[in-house]
Amino acid sequence: MTKDEIQQVLELHAAWLDDREGGERADLCDADLRGADLRGANLRGADLRGANLCGANLCGANLCGANLHDADLRGANLCGANLCGANLHDADLRGADLRGANLCGANLCGANLHDAGKIHALRTFFGLYRYEVWAVLLADGSHWIRMGCFLKSLDDWEKIGIRKSNLSEFPDDGSEASEDRVIAYEFAKAAVLRMKVKP
Repeated sequence: MTKDEIQQVLELHAAWLDDREGGERADLCDADLRGADLRGANLRGADLRGANLCGANLCGANLCGANLHDADLRGANLCGANLCGANLHDADLRGADLRGANLCGANLCGANLHDAGKIHALRTFFGLYRYEVWAVLLADGSHWIRMGCFLKSLDDWEKIGIRKSNLSEFPDDGSEASEDRVIAYEFAKAAVLRMKVKP
């Protein structure tokens, strides 16, 4: 899609969201939006099923309740994006930047966040320390934890040791910030170990 076509869709969608005459819900189903600049775009409730958003810039975009089922978001910038309640079922998020993204209530079943495989279940936690924390169960039964921008298997976290995993930002010095991170990790670890693949 051209920039002008995208802009027209966004304007009609904004009118639809405001319940203005002539407004139309954004239908970007299967759209080619590779590398598109959608920073701060309001795509709340938009239909983006199967859209190719590979490398797109969606920093700060509002995708609350959007349907991104089977969308290709490889390498997309989703920093600070609102994905609250979004449908990301079977979406490909490998290499996507999700720092600060709100995924509260998002459906990530079958989504691919990492080359390791597809997600079976995911829980997000806020307020435990400076960054968002995820407890992730992959379809193969393996457990993963995301601490800020670091997504690793539980086995890898245990080998490295949470206290030694990010010394440049969280030195192992007993500071409140470092101890909060350790507590957040232990909380996520307990949560992820309770998660099981349901037959």
